[in-house]
Amino acid sequence: MDDFDVKPILESLIFISESPIRPETLIEILPESNKESILEGIRRIQTEYEGDSKGMELVEVAEGYQFRTKTKWAEWVHRLRKPKIVKLSRSALETLAIVAYRQPVIRSEIEEIRGVDSGWILRTLLEKSLIKIMGRKDIVGRPIVYGTTKTFLELFGLNKLSDLPTLKEIQPPTTLEEMPKEEIFKGEREGATLTEIISVNEGEE
Repeated sequence: MDDFDVKPILESLIFISESPIRPETLIEILPESNKESILEGIRRIQTEYEGDSKGMELVEVAEGYQFRTKTKWAEWVHRLRKPKIVKLSRSALETLAIVAYRQPVIRSEIEEIRGVDSGWILRTLLEKSLIKIMGRKDIVGRPIVYGTTKTFLELFGLNKLSDLPTLKEIQPPTTLEEMPKEEIFKGEREGATLTEIISVNEGEE
């Protein structure tokens, strides 16, 4: 269809999707078009929403596309709706960082780094869908292997794990406890900063 403009359809699909929508899904929904036209349509939408006249922007996150409010309008967005708070203790954030950088990783490897039992923390992260069970390691005891989830990528505004800062980019602190969280995980959700997204309960161990 030579006169078929896919852009407004893409805009509608991305807008109503509750989670980042993958290009493969868009291609499946739009057999009338082709991959090149769909990707070009996405680029056109991104360009259109770049200016300050738009309150949203189209971002690539968790290997898909999603409309998000721009950081500069966060103050007014927060007046209407406070961002969802994901409460993590310092120890949970430590464990999540280890899983993110060392995955696939087993519990004993995490505890070797932290020096303390991490069973209940891993259960908490599983309940919050920030990590997942990837299978079992083929060694004695066949321990469970952990990795991060799509929810983790969405929460921290990452498209893929390779978007995490490299260890060379982060000056290693003396201990993981001292690791600056804002530098490890960078992301925004509805204009919220990382500090607003994650509430660290200092009293939890």
